[in-house]
Amino acid sequence: MHNPKPLKILVTGGSGFIGSNLIKLLIEEKGCEVINLDKLTYAGNPESLKEVENSKKYNFAQIDLCDAPGVQALFKDHQPDAVMHLAAESHVDRSIDGPGDFIQTNVVGTFTLLQAALDYWRGLEGAPKESFRFLHVSTDEVYGSLDPDAPGFNERTAYDPHSPYSASKASSDHLARAWADTYGLPVLVTNCSNNYGPCQFPEKLIPVVILKCLHNEEIPVYGKGENIRDWLYVGDHAEALYTVLCDGKTGETYNIGGNNERQNIELVTTLCTILDELKPGTRPYAENIRYVTDRPGHDMRYAIDASKISNELNWQPKESFESGFRETVQW
Repeated sequence: MHNPKPLKILVTGGSGFIGSNLIKLLIEEKGCEVINLDKLTYAGNPESLKEVENSKKYNFAQIDLCDAPGVQALFKDHQPDAVMHLAAESHVDRSIDGPGDFIQTNVVGTFTLLQAALDYWRGLEGAPKESFRFLHVSTDEVYGSLDPDAPGFNERTAYDPHSPYSASKASSDHLARAWADTYGLPVLVTNCSNNYGPCQFPEKLIPVVILKCLHNEEIPVYGKGENIRDWLYVGDHAEALYTVLCDGKTGETYNIGGNNERQNIELVTTLCTILDELKPGTRPYAENIRYVTDRPGHDMRYAIDASKISNELNWQPKESFESGFRETVQW
């Protein structure tokens, strides 16, 4: 598809952490026009998009993904060239306490969007129909947990979700692929590892640690801090999503990782060390680390084998472990 002209893209969940970083990339660097569909739940922050909110290339629609007439009207009014579907409830702890919202947004919302996109796509003709793409953005958590020495998840790894969040995302992935196989909708799916970077909502691990340090409070770490995650800088993720949208093969899945596995305790102590240097307290911040009871169904390790997107689409993460976290702490 690689676009000869800038695209008009409908982005769902564009006021969230990954969405806002993606929209800034699309408008400021790729010259795209963006329609941001966002319900503005607690995790959506319009402030994250203040650099582009007055741009002629930016349109905002506060719509619930489950509002079928509203979503259909958006397609009719804006006639997008592509959809990038990021809207999701995404916090594991919240999914354990209140799974209903996750089923509603991640499963019913994805179904509603797929139906609206299918109706719209069927009404297109010629080049616009030929080049239309629906990119469904998902997580590595659908694959379950890895043993410490097992190879990373690849695109053929069987699904094995363990939390209400990951089960709802697995459901949405299956729906997206079913709409591709049954109806021919030109769908692409990506599964990414843990993101970090500027504008992240403070319930996630990295902003929690930074804020606890700055307020000189205890830093909670689940279990013994031995859980391993592969960390992907959000700017690298946004670039990967655009690459998949333009150059990926419809019907395919691409895993996106940071080649950056760390135990949680190693990550937390790294953040403490950077803060000791940038904003020293009366004693090392790492002395505030406290181990707390592990959460139910806590997966031991996630790791991504990103060789497919590297080999086929020539994408690699640019940020290193040290540079990305330093940038995040400074923000």
